[in-house]
Amino acid sequence: MKTKNLILHRSLGGAAFAGAVLLMAFSAPAQNLFVSGYSSGNISEIMPGGGVSTFAAGMNFPIGLAFNSAGDLFVANSANNAIPAAGSIIEITPGGTQSTFVSGIDPQGIAFNSAGNLFESDYRSGNIYEFTPGGVLSTFATGLSFPLAMTFNSAGDLFVGAGYGGGNGYIEEITPGGTTSVFASGLYFPNGLAFNSAGDLFESDLGTSAIYEYTPGGVRSTFASVNSPNELAFNNAGNLFVATATGPIVEITPGGTESTFATVSGPDGLAFAPVPEPSVYTLLGLGAAGMFTLSHQIRRKTISI
Repeated sequence: MKTKNLILHRSLGGAAFAGAVLLMAFSAPAQNLFVSGYSSGNISEIMPGGGVSTFAAGMNFPIGLAFNSAGDLFVANSANNAIPAAGSIIEITPGGTQSTFVSGIDPQGIAFNSAGNLFESDYRSGNIYEFTPGGVLSTFATGLSFPLAMTFNSAGDLFVGAGYGGGNGYIEEITPGGTTSVFASGLYFPNGLAFNSAGDLFESDLGTSAIYEYTPGGVRSTFASVNSPNELAFNNAGNLFVATATGPIVEITPGGTESTFATVSGPDGLAFAPVPEPSVYTLLGLGAAGMFTLSHQIRRKTISI
């Protein structure tokens, strides 16, 4: 019995290993892109082939988008930065059910950290707010000048684009403990931020139409020039997507080749839907198929000899 169990465990382990190898050989699953239309109030869903459909409607000047680990989409409704603050964050399930996560704020960018807490850049107050999954608010940082887009690096540091006007824009880096430092300065309007898989930070500078790339040490270079760039997002293939105020969603390969991916009305925020992790059953199934194919090929080669 012990011998049989050992053989079974080895077989399962071999199948899972072969499945993992096969998954590595396949290209990453394509992701749907979600886009907030600032003036239309719609959230568009764009298929990998470029087909556009309306995922949600009735938003109040939506800007930032972010997915949580459960696949719910969070939308920062700026309310056109009304005074007093009348903005909100709306949570939308994969099935399209909407609920208000928080209201009475002045949101621009939103981003989730690895613990599942939601961070929001509050435009006029200059605060960065942190919300637990249950919606409990705390102030994470203060004193920023008109904070805009946000993103996290792999170390958990929060990067915030802030300020506007020629030379007044900057990118603030904030550690999980709340220590702040200026990562980059002299910008015009840092309206979008996103990290690639290598850890380089990309920034869309609205006033100059430049897409800047920063090394982890802060060395800047111009990656591309795109007319009126808003927010940024990378897909899992490493291509950069840029929402432009004029309508097109521009796709840029790592080598810098640009193309129009799709066109929607007044695109601002971008977010790719997360791809579910493969289950152990998927690995086992792929592994079994791989082991069968491999053994079949071995038999064929043996026969041919």
